[in-house]
Amino acid sequence: MLSSLGFKALLGALVVLIMALLARSKNYYIAGLIPLFPTFALMAHWIVGSERGVEELKKTVIFGAWAMIPYALYLFCVYWLIDYWRLEATLLGASLVWILAASILIYSYPT
Repeated sequence: MLSSLGFKALLGALVVLIMALLARSKNYYIAGLIPLFPTFALMAHWIVGSERGVEELKKTVIFGAWAMIPYALYLFCVYWLIDYWRLEATLLGASLVWILAASILIYSYPT
């Protein structure tokens, strides 16, 4: 039987495969929806909910809602920077913005 870690790795690989297949299809833009399926959120919520309890799960969900801000900033940067930079630089720059925004969120979030 697969270990919990092995199952998670297979699930992640499946998500990447689905994104790759969609990116090659006529509906390529749907590949942008797949990362928003809560694959990893489901795992995190299961772990927190089963190991920590309901109150901690609720706090995790609220933090997850705030975590959409760094992702939105990442998307905005990709959309804007791609007109000025090469793809690699655009993705790197947008990722750095995500890291900065996520760091600010983590350090400023009340615990």
